[in-house]
Amino acid sequence: MPEPETRLKRRPLTLVRTFASFSPLLRLLVLTQLAFNIGFFAVLPFLAEHLGTAIGMAGWLVGLVLGLRTFSQQGLFVVGGALADRYGVRPVVLAGCVLRIAGFGWLGYARTTGTVVAAVLLIGFAAALFSPAVESEVARQAVCREKAGDGPRTHVLALFTVAGQAGAFLGPFIGALLLAVDFRAVCLAGAGVFVLVLAGHAWLLPQRIPGRARIRSRGGLRRLARNRGFLALCCAYGAYLLAYNQLYQLLPAEVERAAGSQAPLAWLFALSSLLVVTAQLPVTRWAADRLDLHRSMTTGLLLISAGFAIVAAARPAGWTGTVGLLPVAGYVVLLTLGQMLVAPAARAWVPDLAEDGRLGLYTGALSSVSGLIVLIGSAATGSLLDTTLPPAFPWLLLATITATATALLPHRPTAGAGAKPRS
Repeated sequence: MPEPETRLKRRPLTLVRTFASFSPLLRLLVLTQLAFNIGFFAVLPFLAEHLGTAIGMAGWLVGLVLGLRTFSQQGLFVVGGALADRYGVRPVVLAGCVLRIAGFGWLGYARTTGTVVAAVLLIGFAAALFSPAVESEVARQAVCREKAGDGPRTHVLALFTVAGQAGAFLGPFIGALLLAVDFRAVCLAGAGVFVLVLAGHAWLLPQRIPGRARIRSRGGLRRLARNRGFLALCCAYGAYLLAYNQLYQLLPAEVERAAGSQAPLAWLFALSSLLVVTAQLPVTRWAADRLDLHRSMTTGLLLISAGFAIVAAARPAGWTGTVGLLPVAGYVVLLTLGQMLVAPAARAWVPDLAEDGRLGLYTGALSSVSGLIVLIGSAATGSLLDTTLPPAFPWLLLATITATATALLPHRPTAGAGAKPRS
């Protein structure tokens, strides 16, 4: 009789079949990611334009606010992850939902720099609570499935990414429709989504999850700080996240220049999301059969670098209209393909580098270090938009940073899920 993995490889990998094979808890967590991103992406793509026009912020300040949002979210993931390790997933997720509702409501009424910054920080900290709790449990469940012979862990993490991108696809369209009313309506709709998420998880999320022990001892941060392989992974992932963050900073400015408005922005976000929804699982399966985690992340970072290089090469021509949008469309496609390789591989790598019982802490730290990189990088990128440097320079700089990040990855190859270690 064939081994379980052999049988799995002979069957076509589909969204429905993969999702149906999950436990009820894992299905809930995947749907959680879908709902989170619907509410979040209904608001975020339109935030930079709102800050620049309705609030009147300078480019560097818009970049700083966006960086603060990312840092308060990604940078504080380590706090949410540590809390999930100590108190469990349920209370941390519910608290995060309450704060996200309050933050979106506040942002809808904020009109000064101080109130905008406060609302954005609250929105980010809310995600710093619930996201590492959910992500670490998904990673733990994925490893358990792999050990039980139910398929590579990257398949679970890939479907988790698909759910997030499906939410990122639906969110901007909902936000664009509500933007016809005003930005406040967009924020209140985002808050409404999280009201539903809060109610659903208060009802369905278990008080205690079997196999997840609560850690009460201290010293985890000190040992994490000495884990060179993990810190190297964090830095490389931070470069990827900085590149991804340009969907909300460099991309809107370039779309505005080429098209005269930001109307095409929602379609570019939709293109990215549709690519992930339709191609993530096949790409993950291809990578799992041929690449270890190191090579998967390297390939993804180089694809992202090529996307920035395309826009940098085309920008001096100053094309407008449909032709002017082609380079940014190429950038979105390559960024998305790179994301398909980088994100599942990075998440799959963390359990191999984490200390036993502290997967939440390490999952959070992965985002915290990368959040700090984004905070610094976003402010710097925003300031470049206000200078007299050639318009291609920010794109060329991001291409260089992303390509260089491949040298930061841990040098010891780690077998990808489904791939055999290479000698």
